[in-house]
Amino acid sequence: MNRSKEEKSSGDVVRLVLMNLEHDGGPEEKPGMLPVRWRRAYEEVLLPLRPDWLGLTELTYSQTRPEATAREKAAAKRRWRAAQKTLGMRGFRAKMGQGRNPVGLLVRESAFTIGPQYHHPQVFRTPPANVVLGVPEVPEVPIVTAVIHSSFCSPTGREAEAYELTPLVDKVKAQHGAAPGLSRAACWLFGDANEEPVEIGEPRSGTDWHSPHVTDLVHRCHRAVKQPDGTWKSHTFLDELMHDCGMHDPARYAARRLGQLEAQSTTAGYARIGQGGECRIDRGYMDAWTVQAVEEVRVVDMTGISDHRVLVVDLSRRRLIEALRRGFAPLEPWELVV
Repeated sequence: MNRSKEEKSSGDVVRLVLMNLEHDGGPEEKPGMLPVRWRRAYEEVLLPLRPDWLGLTELTYSQTRPEATAREKAAAKRRWRAAQKTLGMRGFRAKMGQGRNPVGLLVRESAFTIGPQYHHPQVFRTPPANVVLGVPEVPEVPIVTAVIHSSFCSPTGREAEAYELTPLVDKVKAQHGAAPGLSRAACWLFGDANEEPVEIGEPRSGTDWHSPHVTDLVHRCHRAVKQPDGTWKSHTFLDELMHDCGMHDPARYAARRLGQLEAQSTTAGYARIGQGGECRIDRGYMDAWTVQAVEEVRVVDMTGISDHRVLVVDLSRRRLIEALRRGFAPLEPWELVV
């Protein structure tokens, strides 16, 4: 049976969504009045999608620092409550770091069991939101989920942050065919990588940092690394490290295994002049078993609402349960990068 993009039968599909709403839609127009872009994003885009897991990467006005004013804290509390109420989901916010755009995630309690939330105050410019989930059918296998927003301004900082994500990946542990009883987990990391993926297997080549259209030279220093011969090469460290660790990009899976070439559509860069053009910096990484539960990946247009598009990943719940039980062989590292 065919279904529309927005519809799904409750229970047979698990929907993961990633949204980077530019600066959380902006400040309140007046106390208690949410901005138009926020309302459009949540009511026109997210509500019809009905996500089961939602990653949010710019909660600028939905989270505050300890030293924030009482008015700022009240506004953040109102907005975060509105997000959860609008979507009927339970929310978790990461604590503030040096960056001004913290992250968070929302979970539909009918889709998952919810475990602990962990905080990572060190190293990260923007600490990830890290919540452990599960499904009732396989209660012994935790699903380690996190929303990330990699440092926008430092390639070397992003490298350190990427390595700090590997302890989450490390929890996947037990390999296919390992002795029964060994601990194992799933791992889903989604967010704004603030850098491009490796070029191999991508529908568009990486940014040409020597193009005369690249006029934002500071941005080039943020996104690329100068080579010994004086040329500039896009920084792709996170993508490389995740693939080295055996993680996989669901958009690549959808494109390579399911023939959904549009899954690798660009997600950002279309709203900034002089920065090199569109790119695919909003991405997900999934372990070598659960990525094989992917049924569809698509990118949702956000023109007039945000400078990033929304990423939607649909999983087969039946296949997800099979993956958590290690019912089939994992993908090999880098298998989808062809």
